[in-house]
Amino acid sequence: MVLSTARKAAMAAVAVAALGGVSFFGASASVAASGTAGRTASAPAPMPTFASAVAKGSVSAHRQAPRVVTQVIGKGRMDGHRWSVALEFHRTLPKGYTLPTLPDGTTAPGTSLLCQRMYIGGVRIDHQGGPWSDCQPVTGTNDPRPAGETGLWGLHDKGIDGSRLMVADPEPGVAYGLITLADGHRIKATTVTVPGTTYRAWAAAVPDGQTIAVVDQYDNHNHRLTHDTNWR
Repeated sequence: MVLSTARKAAMAAVAVAALGGVSFFGASASVAASGTAGRTASAPAPMPTFASAVAKGSVSAHRQAPRVVTQVIGKGRMDGHRWSVALEFHRTLPKGYTLPTLPDGTTAPGTSLLCQRMYIGGVRIDHQGGPWSDCQPVTGTNDPRPAGETGLWGLHDKGIDGSRLMVADPEPGVAYGLITLADGHRIKATTVTVPGTTYRAWAAAVPDGQTIAVVDQYDNHNHRLTHDTNWR
C-alpha cells in the first residue's frame, strides 16, 4: 500500500502521542522539532494530525446530535380549525416514561421513543392519556416495527362526526398517500422523514361529515403500491 507524505506524518504523530499518553479528544497533538545544544532552533508551527481531526469531528458530531428531534409531517386548516401532525423522536427513553409490559409478562424492547403528536384546534388528540400517549418504544434510529401502520384520529368518538386526521407510517418506497372521499374529492399527502432516522409518515385532514372511499399509496414514479377500501 502506498502512503502519501501527509499520511506518513500523521501516522508518526499518532505513534508519538500514544507513547506520551496524549489524548486526542478535545486537544491537538503536535511533534516538536529538536535543536542542537547551544543553537537556537525555532519549532515549526503545530500541524493538526489526522487522528486529532477525526476525534474532534466525532466529539463535535456527538455534541450536536439533539436528544429530541421533532419533524412536522403535515399541517393546515380544516372546518375553521388549525391542525397539525408531527413525529417526535427521543434518542433515549425520556424521564418518566416506562416501557410497557407485553401480554406474556415481559417488558417491551426499546432504547428510544417515537411519538405521534396530533392537534386539532390547539387540542392534542389523546391528551387524556398523559404525555406519552400515542408514543411507542423503538430501538435506535432504524427500527422497522412502526412501518405499515395507518390510523384515523379525532377528538370525538369513532365514526364520521367531527374533523379527523389520517396518519400513516408507510413502508419504505411510499412517496405519498392519496385519499379519495365519497364525494370524489381527493386529498394528497406527501411522506416526510424525521432527519437522521428512517421514521416517516404522511398525514391528511378529513373534514367533518365526510366519508373515505379509498386510500391509495404511490411511489416516486406514481406507481400505486397499496389500495385500501376499508376506511369510512
